[in-house]
Amino acid sequence: MNVTASNREVTLKKIVVTGALGQLGMALLEQSKYHKDFYYVFLSRKDFDITSRDNISSVFDTHQPDVVINTAAYTAVDAAEDDKDQAFLINETAVGYLAEECKKRDCALIHVSTDYVFDGDKSTAYVESDNPNPQTVYGVSKLGGEQLIEASNISKYAIIRTSWVYSVYGHNFVKTMLRLGEERGQLSVVNDQLGCPTWANDLADTILTVARELKEDSSGVYHFSNKGSITWYDFAKAIFENSQMDVLITPVTSDSFPTKAERPKNSVLDTHKIEKQFQVDIPEWGSSLQKMLKRL
Repeated sequence: MNVTASNREVTLKKIVVTGALGQLGMALLEQSKYHKDFYYVFLSRKDFDITSRDNISSVFDTHQPDVVINTAAYTAVDAAEDDKDQAFLINETAVGYLAEECKKRDCALIHVSTDYVFDGDKSTAYVESDNPNPQTVYGVSKLGGEQLIEASNISKYAIIRTSWVYSVYGHNFVKTMLRLGEERGQLSVVNDQLGCPTWANDLADTILTVARELKEDSSGVYHFSNKGSITWYDFAKAIFENSQMDVLITPVTSDSFPTKAERPKNSVLDTHKIEKQFQVDIPEWGSSLQKMLKRL
């Protein structure tokens, strides 16, 4: 996939988006039509392999980006426990390559990270200054990518941590619940993990706002999710209620669904910093869920 979303290349700054076939990449493509102050190039892994220094250099030579938005990631949380080398290659090493190239070319970098950099033991929402303590290979590899960006001394960057991302694209909790609800009519859903659902389109809008406003003095780490905090059980109930599906849901503990990688008990992210710095208005999770469901 190699898509451009404007023909005014000469007068507009250029954004290159990695991972264009992922749900956030697709959401960025969709939302780019509302942010017409950039020329966009959307590149899939086939077009832009960030694990290859040579390929990174070639893409920069070809497209000369002013901003790179990195949505490419190894996100299979359980598989990462056994597939460590690949998880670290994509989530850490490749991010370091991108940061180095961006610094060399005076290009801004916006990188998407995760709530998994925290251990989930805090009783209140995580702020950007909280000490990371990842408990999984996925979390450790994503934190490693963050650290390489900061160590690169790149002049303009934003690391945006997010959580519980869903959309009309790809595989995610909302689409899984709808499928299982139709197949079974009765489900058990975990009720002891707290988090913030994030509609990929809202995240994409904010990322593009950050891309427009990002400066050296506003560079750093930010948190983004939709407003409000709920459990997976609460989320499932809202999905079925808004879809007018009659599904019996039973709340259970995490012990009922053992996983290879431990899930954080608390994934709630405090978003005040990004709201204040970039003047973004973040919708409540419920209203965004309704908008997404109407499009299915």
